Amino acid sequence: MTDQPHQDEPAALASPTALAALAALAEEFFAAENAHAPFDATLSGVEGYAHEVPDPSRAAALRHRDALAGFGARLAAIPVDALAGEDLVTHRVLGRLIDNGTGRITHGLGDFSVSATITAPQNEAFTSLAMTSVDQEGADAYLERLAGLPGYFDAALQLHLDAAAEGRTPLRSGVDAALDQLDAYLVAGPDDDQLLRALHGRPEFDRGQVIVRDGVRPAVARYRAGLAQRLASDARPDDRAGVCHVPGGTEGYADAVTRYTRPGLTPEEVHRIGLDALAGLREEFAELGGKVLGITSPEGVLAALREDRALRFDSAGEIITLVDDALERARRASVDYFRAYPIADCVTREIDPIEAETGPLAYYQPPGPGGLPGTHWINTLRPQTRFRYEYEALAFHESVPGHHLQIAVAQTLHHLPEFRRRPSGQLTAHVEGWGLYTERLADEMGLYSSDLSRFGMLSLDALRAVRLVVDTGLHHYGWSRERAIAFMRDNTATTEANVRNEIDRYLAWPGQATAYLIGRREIVRHRERAQAALGGRFDIREFHHQLIGHGSLPLGVLDELVTDWIAAQ
Repeated sequence: MTDQPHQDEPAALASPTALAALAALAEEFFAAENAHAPFDATLSGVEGYAHEVPDPSRAAALRHRDALAGFGARLAAIPVDALAGEDLVTHRVLGRLIDNGTGRITHGLGDFSVSATITAPQNEAFTSLAMTSVDQEGADAYLERLAGLPGYFDAALQLHLDAAAEGRTPLRSGVDAALDQLDAYLVAGPDDDQLLRALHGRPEFDRGQVIVRDGVRPAVARYRAGLAQRLASDARPDDRAGVCHVPGGTEGYADAVTRYTRPGLTPEEVHRIGLDALAGLREEFAELGGKVLGITSPEGVLAALREDRALRFDSAGEIITLVDDALERARRASVDYFRAYPIADCVTREIDPIEAETGPLAYYQPPGPGGLPGTHWINTLRPQTRFRYEYEALAFHESVPGHHLQIAVAQTLHHLPEFRRRPSGQLTAHVEGWGLYTERLADEMGLYSSDLSRFGMLSLDALRAVRLVVDTGLHHYGWSRERAIAFMRDNTATTEANVRNEIDRYLAWPGQATAYLIGRREIVRHRERAQAALGGRFDIREFHHQLIGHGSLPLGVLDELVTDWIAAQ
């Protein structure tokens, strides 16, 4: 790759013909991806898709794979030596995204995934509508999307049934959790339906109520009945929880690991990295435990963090205040570590109680069109079960200097194709690696309010290290669900309920959990080699710009960018 001392600017030496072909391909690829996954498009802040629902069918996935093959052929015909700077980066990012999307569809690990986790069909639908502002594209678009949900649920059920007919059966505990979640939705009654909340006080409410009552709720009931009557009896038991117990699952999981991390990394390597990381964290827990708790055994520290009721919240309001205060400290301190970016604001909101029951502790939604802020969604359900020391680290990860800073900055990079300005689930290692990196960076920035809060940094580090072990343990080595639960329980300070939620998430989303620590390791490696090469010329602000100033990237492309930046200094 050509040295790029001014990587923010378009390259001037590239072939006009190649540039035109690449620009057209990037635009068509982005449109095809959004049309295939309109929920993701809306949540990423892309306009024009708020009226659509995905087609979950295998036929639709295969049609999209054919489209990707066509894009790949066109990309291969664009000569790389005719490109430079960001255009060369665009070519390489497109190539990885096309390969990743092709592998995901080919192996179809989501076809037989039934759960109550964030990736479940019902959660993707409910969350997408709950997180979409009706003002974003109008109430008519919202109503059209509502009207499309019956077909979406019917197609999702048929996808599961077709997979089961091929011997790719769901996990019984996942089916049971989905049934409980669907029952919770249905028992609420049409007047309190969560899908209608966005329409309260609007003239379109009555139309929405008819759509939900006559279309959506019967479809959800059909989906629920299909799971219970046609899939539950033959579903896999917990001692065969991982996809390695499903035809084609071993190959599919190996592909998932490379998609979520980098090509060439094996499940065996990921497993060992996780075990080594946990060994190092034991020393940190002992050191901080002696200082804060008067306990120096790692096991004793974890037990105290897990069991001391004084370390829990009393109310949801306390959680929100703590998170907002942490975010404000991060905003003030960022000037010394980052360029002054003109980005959207970030706000804090609570996750809906139905989703919160089996949901993560927090997640992030990017800024939307029309000046809508980014959103740090936090789980405040039953605050007495939630640890005070975890939520500052989570806030830094999800908002500033983590996901919000990275993704909001990407939205300002108007010299890049739009697909590079939006977060991609196919480039998770960079996005989640950055989020995890900022949990430690926050310590360097002096953002934690106390040594007790620094336990959140260590606790979440341990969680990400455990993820490498249990994700590969389940899906590659064939661990039972209970073995994975026990391993996480013994090596983290998180609650029993969150342990089970986490394990069920990994079961429903094979490979994704490996991205966090692998991505962070790469970022730390780049920082260490940049500091070693540049010495006193190393500028932390400019280094961080190389990490977040080019949109989401495959780890291999990030490596090349940092290498060229070091050389250019």
